[in-house]
Amino acid sequence: MQRAWALGVLLLCGTAHAQQPSEIWRCIDADGRRHYTNAKKETVGMKCELVTSQINVAPPLSQPKAGRTSPGFPRETPQQSVSARERQREILEGELAAERESLNQAKQALAEQEAVRSGDERNYARVQERLQPFKDAIQNHEKNIQALQRELGNLK
Repeated sequence: MQRAWALGVLLLCGTAHAQQPSEIWRCIDADGRRHYTNAKKETVGMKCELVTSQINVAPPLSQPKAGRTSPGFPRETPQQSVSARERQREILEGELAAERESLNQAKQALAEQEAVRSGDERNYARVQERLQPFKDAIQNHEKNIQALQRELGNLK
């Protein structure tokens, strides 16, 4: 019984100490290494400056019971949910249209580059090397279009 009571006092003191604001010091030792500490006695002999004198710790959130919401927690109404999905769909459709336009421009740029042939490109490998960034851009736009179409499909 005596031991349980002493353990309880120690736990309460430790909890109270952990919740009290403490000071955090940034110190530089003789070798120029930076140290952080919350113990004032460890700052002796080092060049130290106070970083903060209070640490705010948020209390843990209590979990609501199954099927219930915590009081004061905002709930989304069905109208708000529909409105949010519509806004999301509009944004995705706008991004999809812009991505399709970018794809068309990238294809046009590739076609223009394929028509150009400089004198030092006698080797077909050099031509392919020059055209590869344009092909990569087209492939990137196509992947983006597919991803946006998947996202739009998930909204329905």
